[in-house]
Amino acid sequence: MSMRSTVLRLGVSLGFMLGLAWWFNPTDVVGPLVRMRPGWVLLAVLISFVQIAVLAWRWRFTASHLGVELAFPVAWREYYLSIFLNQVLPGGVMGDVSRAWRHARTQHGESEQSGPAVRAVVFERLSAQMVMVVLAVVSLLALPVVLDRLPSPTFLIAGLVTTVVAVAFVAWKRRRSSGGSRLGRTLTEVSMSHYSGRVLILQLASAIFVVATYLATYLVASRAIGMEIPTLVLLPLVAPVLMTMLIPVTVAGWGLRESAAAVLWGAVGLTASDGVAVSLAYGLIVLLCSLPGAFVLLLKR
Repeated sequence: MSMRSTVLRLGVSLGFMLGLAWWFNPTDVVGPLVRMRPGWVLLAVLISFVQIAVLAWRWRFTASHLGVELAFPVAWREYYLSIFLNQVLPGGVMGDVSRAWRHARTQHGESEQSGPAVRAVVFERLSAQMVMVVLAVVSLLALPVVLDRLPSPTFLIAGLVTTVVAVAFVAWKRRRSSGGSRLGRTLTEVSMSHYSGRVLILQLASAIFVVATYLATYLVASRAIGMEIPTLVLLPLVAPVLMTMLIPVTVAGWGLRESAAAVLWGAVGLTASDGVAVSLAYGLIVLLCSLPGAFVLLLKR
């Protein structure tokens, strides 16, 4: 990543945070953070422990179906390092880039093995992100403020048709692509690692579980700062807020995530500053949960 893009992402996060500090009373936002309840924070750490174990397993499972060896202890250790780097480096993807590069280097320098090693990281990361995006869109559509403004279900039908056409096109392209072409190999690898037999069930189940842990961590963060909003009211807001972290224009989503929360909270009649506070709490908890990755980094030096 160039220095220019690094500075730009830092600037975006800082700009959003300064804007929030100007718009809201800092006491309303910071006050709940300094009173976070340790029991809820500990629960979030335990959720993260299980989450990263499942993520490491998914990575290893995906790699194995691409013919690449990856021991579970190595996958778990590297995943902690990846998450830590994603938290402290701009863009939110440098940890995954490092994880892919480091794993590819272990493949005895064989280019035919290093390629699948890199793609295993790409496929594994994208599958959970796709689940998050779908959930975020469904959650947004379920919000009363959105439902009241929908003119008709026509756009939903159009979306479903588009999805079916896209899936059919990929399947057709895979059949047409020769096994030796780059596109053909990639589509074959996607099928091998995600869509063949019981693999699809395991990949989908694990992706849903991982996304559920993201949502649970956010809900726990809300309880940690004493927020008493009912879970069923808060839950539809979580996925759209977390989806903003997938946009690689900030540092670990800081600023953009909190701004999205402020907008959504206000749109549904909740206190916008509460949305900012819980999003900040979530960011701090995720950073705390990623700290084992810092120890991995120190041990490797």
